[in-house]
Amino acid sequence: MKHMRIKKYIFMLLLLFLFVTGCSTDNTESQYNKQQQAKSNEQKHEKIELTISAAASLEDAFNEIKPVFEEEYPNIKLLFNFGGSGALQKQIIQGAPVDLFFSAAEDKFDELVSKGLIDQNQGNDMLGNTLVLIIPKDSKDSIKGFEDLLHLNDKKFALGTPEAVPAGSYGKQTLEFLGLWKQIQPNLVFAKDVRQVLTYVETGNVAAGIVYKTDALTSDKVLVVSEASADSHDPIVYPVGIVNSNKHMKEAEIFYQYLQEKTAKDTFIKYGFNVLD
Repeated sequence: MKHMRIKKYIFMLLLLFLFVTGCSTDNTESQYNKQQQAKSNEQKHEKIELTISAAASLEDAFNEIKPVFEEEYPNIKLLFNFGGSGALQKQIIQGAPVDLFFSAAEDKFDELVSKGLIDQNQGNDMLGNTLVLIIPKDSKDSIKGFEDLLHLNDKKFALGTPEAVPAGSYGKQTLEFLGLWKQIQPNLVFAKDVRQVLTYVETGNVAAGIVYKTDALTSDKVLVVSEASADSHDPIVYPVGIVNSNKHMKEAEIFYQYLQEKTAKDTFIKYGFNVLD
């Protein structure tokens, strides 16, 4: 009888041990499953950041496109690096982490294609623009056109650095076409991008400047006094493409395609660009 009690006691202890062990295992598995689920949910909601290097003249249009796109694609966050196309191109050549490049000049873009940094099949000539001569809105100078730049005397004239800023290169071509380039050398002030030219004119630090029509339209502090003829400079074309070294090809392709949809195109048109396709 005593042996029976001992066996029964051992049996009860064994059942209790199995029960406790089972609960512990269940809790461990449950905790593990919860952690895995939380990790999965976190990955689903993790935002992919795309870096877009874009010509300074595109800033206002992209500031409007950004929130609309991010609302439609909440897992993608757009980061913009605006500047002169030449400077942006050099950054990409030097290995800057860029997903898309939107240039204001074909030559800067084509060089990246020739170097294998952008696939030609992942690029598109998308926009066009117009070159204009602007002066401060409250200017007392009698500048009515490009020829009047010969009478600036000691006043200054702003232009993007031709080697790095496409608008500056087009501007130089126009001034050479009109036979004015050499004569205005003493008056020239070079800027790092077209938006800096616009600022110089807005603040009255210069008597006039050459910018894109799209830039002039963004400001109520300048007047457009003349428009450069299309035959006075190379065609103004804005190509856009995906940089091959990007780490988020799927998301880059989504934004690349979005730029060519009606919503984005309408925004570019609103800011004065010509859509080429």
